[in-house]
Amino acid sequence: MSLANYLGIKQQEISRSKVILTLPVTENVLQPFGILHGGVNAVLAEEAASLGAMARLDASHVAVGVDIDTHHFRPVTSGTLTATATPENIGKTLQTWRVETRMGSRLTSISTVTLAVRERR
Repeated sequence: MSLANYLGIKQQEISRSKVILTLPVTENVLQPFGILHGGVNAVLAEEAASLGAMARLDASHVAVGVDIDTHHFRPVTSGTLTATATPENIGKTLQTWRVETRMGSRLTSISTVTLAVRERR
């Protein structure tokens, strides 16, 4: 089972220009203090950016994460998060994606994810 499946991340839209994922907030993703674990925001962002990057590649290449920067703006305790990834820069060997995570219309975190393009082995 993949981490995305374990956490309950659902794919809503995947294209070369946008990826939308959702995640129901359950006890499994909360800190002991009852708020969303910050690492979950990073996992959601990297999953979204990776799916978008892979949508831009042929079958002989893969995209692997090399950097992620996540800023948390609001605590989340329940509901469903929606992460939307869009490309910031697409090069031959590197792709950078911006991921905004929201609870409804409220921005809860922003991530920048950079992925390296490599030949599939």
